[in-house]
Amino acid sequence: MGYIKTGQFISLDGVIEAPETWHFPYFDDEMGAAVGALMDNDAMLLGRRTYDGFAEYWPKADANDPMTAQMNSARKYVVSNTLTTASWENSTIVSGDEAAVVAELTKLKADNRLGITGSAGLVQWLLQHSLIDELHLLVHPIVVGTGQKLFSDGGTVPLKLLSSTTFATGVVHSVYGPAE
Repeated sequence: MGYIKTGQFISLDGVIEAPETWHFPYFDDEMGAAVGALMDNDAMLLGRRTYDGFAEYWPKADANDPMTAQMNSARKYVVSNTLTTASWENSTIVSGDEAAVVAELTKLKADNRLGITGSAGLVQWLLQHSLIDELHLLVHPIVVGTGQKLFSDGGTVPLKLLSSTTFATGVVHSVYGPAE
């Protein structure tokens, strides 16, 4: 049985934008293990903006880095109604009207373990459509002040806490699932 799960680096004030500017002082072996577990999926599910950034970076990244091979060889599904071609290897576009995309993602998650990194807009949309099975928030003990937030105004999505772990760095890894 498959799932859709997402892992998000997030500040105390809900910012997920540009984690490379505030996240790394908190990254240690504990977090590395959690992130590694989050990447153990059959395929990646990405929004268009995250896909564009990854597709620009990873094909040109250091070929000797094992992460490069993992990212490039992974199956990727990008949800977009504006992207017309997906040139990054093993990429498939999922598009159409709302009902068609929900149906396609429901079908994909029935047989695939799908993981999402970044892609805030997609995560918000998936939450509103009850398609996320696990929401992993790696809450960093920092207030960033400005930037894109994971949750926008509007729309209530009830969730239940599945687990919570506090790392030595003060990062809290909370896992949420759909409320019953």
